[in-house]
Parts: sequence; structure tokens; C-alpha cells
Amino acid sequence: MTWQLATLVVALAGIAACQAPEPTAYDIQISGGVVYDGVSESGRAADVFIDGDKIVFVGDAEAANATARETIDATGLIVAPGFIDPHTHTLSDVMFEQDGQQLAGYLTQGVTTVVAGNDGGGPVDTGGALAATQERGLGPNFALFTGHGSLRSEVMGRENRAPTETEIDEMKSKLRQALADGALGLSTGLYYAPASYADIDEIAALAAVAAEYDALYESHIRDESSYSVGLLGAVDEALEIGRRSGAAVHIAHIKALGVDVWGQSEDVISRIDAAQAEGLEVTADQYPWSASGTRISNALIPNWAKADSDEAMYARLRAPENQDRLVEEITENLRKRGGPDAILLVARTDGLPSRTLTEEAAALQLDPVQAAIDIVLGGDARIASFNMQDADIERFMRQPWVMTSSDGTNGHPRKFASFPRKYRTYVEEKSVLTLAQFINRSSRLTADTLNLCARGQLKPGYYADVVVFDPQTFGPVADFSTPSELSTGVQHLFVNGHRAIADGSLNQNLRGRALKRGACADIKETAS
Repeated sequence: MTWQLATLVVALAGIAACQAPEPTAYDIQISGGVVYDGVSESGRAADVFIDGDKIVFVGDAEAANATARETIDATGLIVAPGFIDPHTHTLSDVMFEQDGQQLAGYLTQGVTTVVAGNDGGGPVDTGGALAATQERGLGPNFALFTGHGSLRSEVMGRENRAPTETEIDEMKSKLRQALADGALGLSTGLYYAPASYADIDEIAALAAVAAEYDALYESHIRDESSYSVGLLGAVDEALEIGRRSGAAVHIAHIKALGVDVWGQSEDVISRIDAAQAEGLEVTADQYPWSASGTRISNALIPNWAKADSDEAMYARLRAPENQDRLVEEITENLRKRGGPDAILLVARTDGLPSRTLTEEAAALQLDPVQAAIDIVLGGDARIASFNMQDADIERFMRQPWVMTSSDGTNGHPRKFASFPRKYRTYVEEKSVLTLAQFINRSSRLTADTLNLCARGQLKPGYYADVVVFDPQTFGPVADFSTPSELSTGVQHLFVNGHRAIADGSLNQNLRGRALKRGACADIKETAS
């Protein structure tokens, strides 16, 4: 080879070596938006790439030499992890309603994962329930707690007594199976019968089983007001269960309910901060409304009247010898909740509009106490109970261990509007939280608390649950007059890499998955 030819060969090789490699092609590129990754305290300009069901890159697309088969222009929009709702009542929706598996009311809030089985009502056969929901089809992802109330009812009915040693062992065995099948943990509804008949020893023994599986103890505490042990006593009980059992403690829908405990949020926060300083893991969730939602029977009928069965309760409500006691206790329960004007009957099945208990009593020509008894005897009714103060709501909301939830129930707008309301009211209008705090506590904090693997962050290797929303139009539409209106402002929503909302319109892609606690075996994180 002549020296001239050799020189040419070397030169050509050098040119080839300097040429950039072919760009990597992914499925989807979201570009031009402000990215909040679920961890950082501010947003940044970045591109998000999705391939299959995973996020594969977050950063500068040009520097990464990446392209995509589809590009979404997110200019002027916020790109964030899909929101995770840790407290819903959606099991009946996904199992029984004709189109409930779509859960449009959650998707249009930017929610990509819903959790059910709270308040002690989660199914004992968690594995079977998860499999059935997956087979039926899911809009958002779906996860479950196993409920203490369900365990207790299956083993010993609604009896008002302590379990025998054999019965507690049977509950433990069933709980172990549920946790092995993927339950997020043990939920309790200690305010409700029959769970209210359980003492701390019973609950701590079951919570210790949850601790064996590194699972959560989640509790609707025994008293959020002044019904029995009081709000502070109930918080103390939850923390003591954590100490005895070794389980992480999560307080459901944290609140100060009723005139007797308004302002006690400061003391609750101090107790939880002190417990965390001891080494206890303690978190809570909260819905951003001043009205709770439940049934007339739960709010006003004393627990002693609800033992054994509904038929037994009806008999007690009718018994002449119980009337004086019932009137006294229901009157006191009404006072705690702000009186009959603060009780709104919602989600009516009789075709009548929502109206207060005062108005309902007048229509029935009864006093409010007798009207409440009459309603329960007639099959009960859902209510919105206006019983919280803004100062307590905001004080709880500011805590770094409090995440967003809906506690969604029919007839209450929280089922359709909690996440947009929190953003619009407490980020944009009142500046209680920053945008990053709202996003982080609606995604990453929740995923970490529930041990939902590779969810809650925009991070390579994580599942592509992504919300893209317009900060100018993201907001609630539902209210107490029209509680089922869909929220606005979500332009794009991805569930496991598939579009559930595209250009502001819902589709019928049922790409949600039944999620189990942990289950991280197939996740490989990569660097941005």
C-alpha cells in the first residue's frame, strides 16, 4: 500500500469515528414541559421518554441522542408522576359497576393508582380480589389492604367481645395469607362496629403480623372527635400499636372532627413528631375538604346499638326501653358534628335532592333525632358532615408526612375532585403548599409509604405512570350539588406507558394493573 493510500484510509477511518451514532428510538417523547419528578423541590425543563411500560430517560434529549416515534408537545404544561390515592372505596366500583373499571373520576384528577380496602373493610381473600379486578379490567392501577373488620367478622361475626386465643390465631393465619398474596398491610376501622369492640391487645397482635411482612398498619383511628377516647387518646393508641407491633403506622384521613376537638391538630402533630423522633415510622393521608362523608348510622347511632347484626340494631332502635338513651346519645352526637344543619343527605336513592337533616326532619314532620332513627330504619343514607376547621386542615396539610387522598364515596365531591381541589385551593389560592410539595406528597411519598415498587417518580426504570396537566385549567368541577362532575385540566395521562387521556379526552384503554406490595424483581433502575 502506498503512503498516499494509507493516509487516505486513516483519514476516512477518522471521519467515521467522529460521526455521531444513530439516535436511540423510543416509543414516546414528552417535550417542552416543566418536569416535577416527585422528589425535587422545583421543576426543570426536561424531556421524558417512555418505552413500553417504563420511563427510560429524563433529561436533555439532544444530549442523550434520543428520538421517539411519537412526540407530545407539553409546552406550558406540568409533567409529573401520576398521582396515587391511598384511600378510596373503589372495590365495589371495579367489581360490580358496568363501567366502573374505567374510574373516569379518578383518571381526570391525574390519578394513576387507587388503593381500596381501607377502614378495616378490605377483603380477606386479597389474592382472589386482586385477580378478579385484573381480569375485569382496570383504568388506573389498583391495590388493596386487608381489613381487620373483615377478618373479625369472618372469624367471630359482629359479637361485642374479645376473641378467644383460637380466634386470634385464625385471624393471624388469614392475615398472613393475605399479606403473602400482596396486600399492602392491615387496615382498621376502630370507630366502626365490630372493630370498635376490639381492644389494643387484639390490634397490636395483628399489626405484629403486618410487621413480619414489612407491611403497613393503616388505621381509621378509634375516635377523631370526642365520642369515646377522644382524638388525642386515639392517636396515642395508634402510636402505641406501632411501638408494640413494630409495624409502620399510617393514620387514615387525619382530621379534627367536631367542635370539641377543633384546634387539637397542634397536639396531634406534636405527638406524631415525638413518635418519629423515637424511631417510629408514622405517616397520614388527608382529603382537602371540611366535610367528611359517611352514613347516618355511622355518624349518629351509638355503637352499642349496632352489635350482632342489622336486624338486632333495628330491634334496639325500635325498643321502647332504649328510647331515652338513644335520644340522649344521638343528640350529643349531633352536637359534636355541628347540629342537624351541618348534616347533608347525599347520593339519595329516593330521587329527592340533597338536603340537610333539619330540612329532612321538617319534611318527615319529626325532630332531627327521630328523623335520624327513621332514616336508619328505612335503610340508612349517605351524608356529608361539615365538621372541620380550615386552620386544622391547613396545619395537617403542611406536615411533610401527610399525603393526598380522597376517601372517595358516592355523593361527596371528594371522589371526583380531591387532587384538583388541593392544587387549586391550597397551592394556587392559599399558598399552603408549593407545587412541588403538592406533587411529591401526591406521588412519591405515597408510593414509598405503601411500598409500591417503582411508582411515584419520574425516574428511568420506573413504570410510566405520568400526568401532564395545564396549571391554568387543572381544577375541580364537582361540588356538593353536583358531586360527580369530572375535573378539568389533565391533557395527557399514561398508565403503564399507555394513554388513558390524550389531548384532554378519555379513552377506553384499560391498562391498569392489580398491584402487590413490593414486587420489584423485574425493575432495573438506570441513570438519567
